[in-house]
Amino acid sequence: MAEMSEKSKSNKERFADEEGESNGLLPAALKTPTVTAATPAIDGHSSIIKKDNNDDANLPERGEWSSKIEFIFSTVGYAIGLGNVWRFPYLCYKNGGGAFLVPYLITILFAGVPMFFLECALGQYLGIGGLGVWKVTPFFKGVGYAAVINAAWLNIYYIVILAWCLFYFLVSLSKVLPWGTCDNWWNTETCVSAYSRQNLTSFIEGNTTFYNLNGTLYAASNLTDPVKEYWERRVLMISDGLEDIGELRWELVGTLAAVWFMCYFCIWKGVKWTGKVVYFTALFPYFLLTVLLIRGVTLPGAAEGIAFYLTPDLSRLRDPEVWIDAVSQIFFSYGLGVGSLIALGSYNQYNNNVYRQSLIVCAINSGTSFFSGFAIFSIIGFMAKEQNKPISEVAASGPGLTFLAYPSAVLQLPISPLWSCLFFLMFITLGLDSQFCTLEGFITAVVDEWPRLLRRRKEIFIAVVCFVSFLIGLSCVAQGGMYVFQLFNTYACSNLVLLWLIFFECIAISWGFGVNRFYDGLKDMIGYYPTRWFKFCWCFTTPFICVGVFIFYLAEFTPLTYLDYHYPWWGHFIGLLLALSSMICVPAYMVYTVWRQEGTLMEKLRSTMNQIRPNITLEEIRNSHAKTLAPSSEAVTAV
Repeated sequence: MAEMSEKSKSNKERFADEEGESNGLLPAALKTPTVTAATPAIDGHSSIIKKDNNDDANLPERGEWSSKIEFIFSTVGYAIGLGNVWRFPYLCYKNGGGAFLVPYLITILFAGVPMFFLECALGQYLGIGGLGVWKVTPFFKGVGYAAVINAAWLNIYYIVILAWCLFYFLVSLSKVLPWGTCDNWWNTETCVSAYSRQNLTSFIEGNTTFYNLNGTLYAASNLTDPVKEYWERRVLMISDGLEDIGELRWELVGTLAAVWFMCYFCIWKGVKWTGKVVYFTALFPYFLLTVLLIRGVTLPGAAEGIAFYLTPDLSRLRDPEVWIDAVSQIFFSYGLGVGSLIALGSYNQYNNNVYRQSLIVCAINSGTSFFSGFAIFSIIGFMAKEQNKPISEVAASGPGLTFLAYPSAVLQLPISPLWSCLFFLMFITLGLDSQFCTLEGFITAVVDEWPRLLRRRKEIFIAVVCFVSFLIGLSCVAQGGMYVFQLFNTYACSNLVLLWLIFFECIAISWGFGVNRFYDGLKDMIGYYPTRWFKFCWCFTTPFICVGVFIFYLAEFTPLTYLDYHYPWWGHFIGLLLALSSMICVPAYMVYTVWRQEGTLMEKLRSTMNQIRPNITLEEIRNSHAKTLAPSSEAVTAV
C-alpha cells in the first residue's frame, strides 16, 4: 500500500508538471509512447510488458471522447433501449405494480449500479477494450472472449427488431394505416377488428361467446384481428415452423440493410464522430416519449391504465419470480456483460470522474424505465376502454406491445398515421444507439487485441463485420425467421448466459485481480476512494445474486415455444450450441491457461496462481497499455 501511495503521489505531481502538454488530464505514463523496457514481473507473462517498436509508435491513435458529456450520452443511449419501454412497464404491472419497485431498487443497489460502475471504470483505467483488460488477471480472459461472442450474437438479432420498426414506420407514411381494415389480400374470412366486435350480433352458450359474422357463427376464440393478421400474414408472412424456413422477405431484407447502413455510418469514423451522433440518438427518444405521454394522458381511460400500472400488490413480493424478473431486467437494461461499457469507458480521459458519471447514467436509465410506463399504460388504458376489455387482457410486452398493442391503439386516434410514425421512430432511435454501441464494444475489443493488423484497416473491418452480421441476420427475415429470432433471444443471448458472464466478471476483479488493488486504481484515477459499499457488493452480493438467479432459471427451465408452436429437438440443440458458444469460453480458457504452464500438474497449478493475480504493479500495467496503444500524429480513425 505504501508503494501505491507513493506512485499515486508521483502521478499527481506529473499531472501538474505536464499541464501545458495535455491539460493535466493524463499521467505521464499514458502520454509518452516510448517507455524503457521493463523486466517482466511474472514468468510466462512477458507479453504484458514489452519493448516499444516503430510499428507501435506509428499506429493510428485510438481516439477519446471530446467531452465528458459525450461519454454520458453514449452510455445513456447504449443502456436505454427497447427493454426500458417495452419490458419494464409490463413487468411492473405483472409483478405487483408499485410493489415491483422494491425488488427492482434492491437489485439496483446490490448488483446493477456496482457492475455498471465496475465495467466503465475498468475500461477507463486500462484504456483498452473488452479483451485487453483481462491482462490484469489472464486466468479469466475467457470472460472477454465470451463477451465478444455474446455481443456478436446480440448484434445479429437485436437489429432485426429495428428492421421491423423501420418497415412499420415506412408504411405509416400514408393516409390510412394498412392494419386497420379486413379487406386486404392478406386478411382471412374470420378477420374482424376488436373495436367492431361490439357491433356484431352475439350470444353466449356455456362459457363460449359466439359472433354472427357475415351470416356465419364463429366462436370468439376463432375470430382474428386485422392488426395481428397484418403482423403475421403481411409483415412476417410467417411459416408453420422452424422446419419450413421459407423464402426471404425482401422488404424486410431492405429495411435490415438500411439499419445496418445507419449503424455503420454511426461508428465508422471513431469516437470523435460517434460522440456527435449520440447527441441526437440519446436525446431525441425523450422528446418523442414526452410527446406520446402528453397525448396519452389526455385520452379516455388513461387514468385507469396508469392506476393499473402503479397500484401496489405487496403480496406479490412473496413470489420468487418477482425478484428474478427484477434481476434480469436490471442486468439486461443496463447492458452488462457484453463488453460495451468497458469499450465506452476506455475512451475517457484517465482522471475523468467515472464514479459520478456512472451513478448519473444509472439514475437516468431506471428513471426512464419508470417514466416510459406512464406513456405506455396511458395508451393501454385507452385501448382497453375502447375495446371494453380488462386492462390485463390488452397489456403486453416485447413485440406484442410494439407490433400488436400499440398499432391497434393508434387506430382510434385522430391523424393515426402521425402517431404511428412517432411511435416507431421513437423505437428506431431507442434501439439504434444500443445497437451501434454494442457493435462498437465488439469492434473495440477485437481491434485493441490485434492493433497492428486491424487499426489501420478499421473502417474496412467494421464494414466486413456489418456485412457478415447482415448475412447471418437474413435467417431472421425469412418467412420462418421469427422462429430463428426466438432461438437467438432465448438461448444465444439468454439471461442464463448473461448471469454466467457477469458472475465470472465480478469475481475476476474482486477476488482474482483483487478488490483492494482495484480500489487503489480508482483512487489514482478520480482522486479518492469510492464508497466501500461497492467492495461489499463486488465481493459478496453480486456474485450471490448471479448464482441464485442462475440456479432458479435452471430449475424452472421450460422448452422454448412460440405461440402454439413447439420446437423440434434439433431446434433446442441448435439453441444450446448458441448458448454454449460463449459460456464455454470461460472454463475452456482456464483449462488452456493451466495446460500451457510448464512442469508437473502441481507445478502447473502453482504457476497458474500467477495468472490469477499477476505480480505486477498498476503503473506497469498502465505503461504496458501506453506502449501497446501509443498515440501518434496521425488523424483519429479508430473506434
